[in-house]
Amino acid sequence: VTTGQVLSLLLLFGVSDWVSAAIRYAIPEEARRGSAVGNVVADLALDLGRLPVRRLRVVSGGNKKYFGVDLTSGALLVNERIDREELCGALSPCSLSFEIVVENPLELYSGTVEIQDINDNDPVFPSSQARLEISESVAAGARFPLESAQDPDVGINSLQTYQLSANPNFALDVQTRVDGSKYAELVLEKELDREEQRELNLVLTALDGGSPPRSAHVQIHIDVVDANDNAPVFNQSTYKARVRENTPSGTLVARISAYDLDDGPNGDIVYSFSSHTPAKVRELFALDSATGELRVKGQLDYEETKLYEIYLQAKDKGAVPGVAHCKVLVEVVDVNDNAPEVTVTSVYSPVPEDAAPGTVVALLSVTDLDSHDNGLVNCFISPGIPFMLSSSLKNYYTLKTEGALDREKAAEYNITITAKDSGSPPLSAVKHILVQVSDVNDNAPRSSQDSYDVYVPENNVPGIPILNVSATDPDLGRNAQLSYTLLQGDSTFGHLFSINRENGTLYLLTSLDHEDQVEFNMMVQVQDGGFPPLATNVSVSVFVTDLNDNAPTVLYPHPNTTTTTYTDVVAPGTPAGHMVTKVVAVDADAGYNAWISYTLLQATDPSLFSVGLHNGEIFTARQLREDDAPEHTLVILLKDHGEPVLSTSATISISVAEMVKEVLTDLTDVAPANDPRRHVTFYLILAVILVSAAFFITMLSVGIFKCYKWRQSRELYNSSRSTTYRTPGPFNHIDAVRGGFTPPSFYHQVYLTTDSRQSDLLCKKPFTSSPLGSRQGTIRNGEPGLYHQIVGTASRLPTPAEQAQPNTDWRFSQTQRPGTSG
Repeated sequence: VTTGQVLSLLLLFGVSDWVSAAIRYAIPEEARRGSAVGNVVADLALDLGRLPVRRLRVVSGGNKKYFGVDLTSGALLVNERIDREELCGALSPCSLSFEIVVENPLELYSGTVEIQDINDNDPVFPSSQARLEISESVAAGARFPLESAQDPDVGINSLQTYQLSANPNFALDVQTRVDGSKYAELVLEKELDREEQRELNLVLTALDGGSPPRSAHVQIHIDVVDANDNAPVFNQSTYKARVRENTPSGTLVARISAYDLDDGPNGDIVYSFSSHTPAKVRELFALDSATGELRVKGQLDYEETKLYEIYLQAKDKGAVPGVAHCKVLVEVVDVNDNAPEVTVTSVYSPVPEDAAPGTVVALLSVTDLDSHDNGLVNCFISPGIPFMLSSSLKNYYTLKTEGALDREKAAEYNITITAKDSGSPPLSAVKHILVQVSDVNDNAPRSSQDSYDVYVPENNVPGIPILNVSATDPDLGRNAQLSYTLLQGDSTFGHLFSINRENGTLYLLTSLDHEDQVEFNMMVQVQDGGFPPLATNVSVSVFVTDLNDNAPTVLYPHPNTTTTTYTDVVAPGTPAGHMVTKVVAVDADAGYNAWISYTLLQATDPSLFSVGLHNGEIFTARQLREDDAPEHTLVILLKDHGEPVLSTSATISISVAEMVKEVLTDLTDVAPANDPRRHVTFYLILAVILVSAAFFITMLSVGIFKCYKWRQSRELYNSSRSTTYRTPGPFNHIDAVRGGFTPPSFYHQVYLTTDSRQSDLLCKKPFTSSPLGSRQGTIRNGEPGLYHQIVGTASRLPTPAEQAQPNTDWRFSQTQRPGTSG
């Protein structure tokens, strides 16, 4: 389990609180792995029993994980070998920082472990042997610096003192530098005598303060030479200089100067580093042996060393050169040469698009090796994104959501985190964090249209697709998987229509009939596969367009001539142009398919009668003569205007009679002898008398009413003529009722009087779809003024009283008023 996984789980479960605390421990270096540092659970007052649930973890910087926690005891344990000299070098005290992260709720603690030095390193001299040349003229009290030993340990375990082997001429003086390190100088207590002793061999021992102490030895070989009685002298014993850490190589740091009173080679001075100058200093600085100029040679680093103490010497060129020593203190000035470093500890991605503002997305830390303001770092992110940075501990930041996320607008965010220090000029570092947004089912399916109108011709082939409902969902995956369901308006829809759940294709399962039903309205529900699912409804209207699949149907005369005989009567001498009767027919189709034309197909005397092409009215073509046949049979051909043309025929019987007796005689001859309805004439005459009485009363009322309604009906009639005829539409036409140029979206009801040349417009009704049977029922039941006067009146005989009225014409006739028919 990695630290990133731990923090991801923390962020997933939610962050309830940030708690910060600091603990401090101390252990010796080189502690064995598994050794206890301290009990962090007890020190932080944590519940030991809840540690497995809260997933306590140790987070430390760098590649090595020096510490871990035993969850059973709560002890902080050593995981890696700890070498104080490797970690901190000469710095003291040496410490390692770590953080304790605890989940549920999230708590963050910081801690420090001080690494204590142990005496595990011997002092080391740069070489195993040192050689000195000392003139015999050197007076007692002269000092000779010796090479210093180096001990990487610190404190009491570092180099503490030097010891010199016993001899009569020299004593050892141990000095302490500014940084606390020790170095030794030989002090001449008794002047040398080259003639007495040409050379001396001494042993210098370096001891540290450990218990037991560790030591190192170097052999000092001293050659006694003849005197050069004047040694060089520096004009000052200590020089000071300040150098910026980014100073380029070759920059002058200081110029030292010494003089020698001797002449010739004994007065020529050569400058050099003293023998105990560390090698690191010689790598960073260069000294001109002739001019004494000290210059920068390497790359200085304030973060590594802030002060350099450089020991130099001036030596003449005498046979026994005189030597003078000085030191140069070089202070390194910090510059902002280290950019901040951003470390992303954990990233919680993807983030649900419905995540609440304040949801933690990432945890990161910032470091800067510079000091003071140069190491003070601020972090910020680019504006315009719904995220923010907040800090709960120094140098630790949390990246949180600031606003609502929407995956459909932005599926991922490449967040740029900029860390900038306060130096001059400031340095910055950029870190990119890719945060992906996971999808939530927050979008309902959207259809390209709110409603669909589909036109299907009747008599279609079952099983054909008639529509593809198109919808989209901007969500992803299962949240965008759409299913289509047909919301049935009634129980019959399941037998008529079916929809493919996967692609929204609507199928027609059976053949439709325009005359049965013209329009079907339904709802298609489009639902996604999210949880909870979201849905939208789309309205679908299916219109059944008409085909010419119905032939005209004759209403009058009734086509069943085997049971009833229809005979119309016309008087001899009737002039031309007189309407004898009318063929009433209807076509169950709509529009142009329902327009009926009438043609005289066959007649006893083709020259005597003619038929109206569009209204079916039968007129006398010429005046009836005495020699014309008394009985006439007409066969009328009725054709619609569909494609293909459908037709039917009607047979009309017309009698030419002078008196009612002739008609009755003819009817008696025609009727079969065993007709059970032989008394029908009596009842018919009785009915005519009653109807006539009602007729006169009605006519009087209608006359009064017509005066009142005449102007209004004329305006309505004119408006109906101006209406544009639309061919498609679910209409049924009764040619005896409607006119040839009247809009099919209205029905016209009329009363036919004995004066059939005049018709009265009663009302105009909006069309309502109904089956053919209901339309025929409307004619029979709802419009008695039409049906009974056409059928009933045409079948009765005039009474003697009616025959006596010379101005009354009892023949069924009607003349078309302009713009109407019937």
